[in-house]
Amino acid sequence: MATRAEAVLLLHGLWMNRLAMLYLALALEEAGFASESLDYHSMRGTLPEHVSALADRVAGTAADAVHLVAHSLGGIVALNYLQGTRDERIGRVVLLGTPAGGSRAARALADQPFGDWILGRSTDIWRSDDRAQLDATACVGAIAGSRPFGLGSVFMDVPEPSDGVVTVEETRLPGLSDHLVLPVSHSGMLISREVARQTAAFLRNGRFQR
Repeated sequence: MATRAEAVLLLHGLWMNRLAMLYLALALEEAGFASESLDYHSMRGTLPEHVSALADRVAGTAADAVHLVAHSLGGIVALNYLQGTRDERIGRVVLLGTPAGGSRAARALADQPFGDWILGRSTDIWRSDDRAQLDATACVGAIAGSRPFGLGSVFMDVPEPSDGVVTVEETRLPGLSDHLVLPVSHSGMLISREVARQTAAFLRNGRFQR
């Protein structure tokens, strides 16, 4: 197998599969990146299992550099992977609507009588007070949405600005290389041309375009 110079590995969020990342994958391909998507069992698996699956996929990716683009829960998986013994080829990471500072909406859902049924084995992730920590070597950018349209508002009054599920403040994390707010919803960011453009910009330069 020929080794590519750079590859992008995409991680979907809760309740989704790799097809949710199809638009972004195609957009990044058009921008010159070789893109692949990790399909993991967001409902049935635990966080350590997700991190292990990501580690295995990165290790099996034939490229000189491997970038990560992760949506929502996928970003939590990516951040936890970065905290462990990560592959030395890991390059830049873009988080899309990832509640790095915790998710009030997810905690509210977890506390519902049917929370465990809806969230599956990810429930403990949202109830935990553990927060990811970035070291100085990580190049991580985050995109937050400010269009409040999403499932979170069904269970609680999600403080604005938010993407309807995750607040802008919840996407902030000490040590981020850059942070950008765009007028997109939590799921809508997956089919946004501007999100795709800004993601490609960060993968190239380590900064979003302004």
